[in-house]
Amino acid sequence: MLAAALGSVVQTQFNLAALIALGVDVPLVIRLRTTLADLLGFTPLYGAVVAMAFLLAFPVAALLVRLWPARDTELYMLAGALAILAGLTLMNTALAITAIAATRSTLALLLMMLAGAAGGWLFARTGRADATGG
Repeated sequence: MLAAALGSVVQTQFNLAALIALGVDVPLVIRLRTTLADLLGFTPLYGAVVAMAFLLAFPVAALLVRLWPARDTELYMLAGALAILAGLTLMNTALAITAIAATRSTLALLLMMLAGAAGGWLFARTGRADATGG
């Protein structure tokens, strides 16, 4: 899932940047290995959060697409971005902690939402949106 993979990369890079800010040396090879490890380990877990959020957001987008069919891509992108925001907010509230530390940063949260928008874009472009009535 594109949104989960991109979100994984975002959280990895922000976490590594936090380590670097503390004075930890993080060579490029470690950055790449860590990114790959998170793509393999974190993406499936985060993908479940993304999938649940999209399962709620995309049917709403499909209804809006019926009203504004010329805006289908934009509506699915907006739905993807807002789904990530809602999913992370609900997860943080339910767990009473910031489950994904990188999202304490507004920039990281916005980039994770952008990853959700990319997932919405892919959904709209692959024709799956047509199957939902959009």
